[in-house]
Amino acid sequence: MRNRLVVMARAPRYGVGKRRLAAGAGELAAWRFQRFNLLRLLRRLGRDPRWQLSVAVTPDGGSLPREAGRIVRRPQGGGDLGSRMGRALRGALRGPTIVIGADIPGIQPAEIARAFRLLGANDWVLGPAEDGGYWLIGARRRPVLRLPFAAVRWSHPETLADTLGNLKGRRVALVAQLVDVDEAADLERLGAGVSRPASGAPAGVA
Repeated sequence: MRNRLVVMARAPRYGVGKRRLAAGAGELAAWRFQRFNLLRLLRRLGRDPRWQLSVAVTPDGGSLPREAGRIVRRPQGGGDLGSRMGRALRGALRGPTIVIGADIPGIQPAEIARAFRLLGANDWVLGPAEDGGYWLIGARRRPVLRLPFAAVRWSHPETLADTLGNLKGRRVALVAQLVDVDEAADLERLGAGVSRPASGAPAGVA
């Protein structure tokens, strides 16, 4: 059964998405991060033979930068984050499936491969984020996949704890904790050198 890796991504558009980052770093910096981190992530993970990669895009009619190339793209659909991640997990027909976010610069192929290996002996695997959420969640395939997203407080310091609470009685493994970039301070800590740009987007930004 083929390993399947799904990247949850917002189609990069100037002035849309990453609102907390834009508030502290400016619209241009937020757009640049959203776009270039997504492209870097897809280049880093897209050609690895250990999994089949696809991108779940929001909004459903949104498009990825043309530099992303010929990557399988699917709409995320409606609902909260749990509904959309559940749809991505259930969309894979066979094999272990992992879902990751697109806003974590530290994601490396070795950590994704480790997560798939852990699914050999566990039902679920999660990658904690420093803010109390998680950047990765994955499951072994079952005839019926019971999702752990009921009553989870999203974008909250207890997001991971709520999800783990829903997984009591299941075998769960954790991989490395990484930084999810939500605010300008997160970029500064990662050495990205964010500064507030002049207002307005450059020509060609969409």
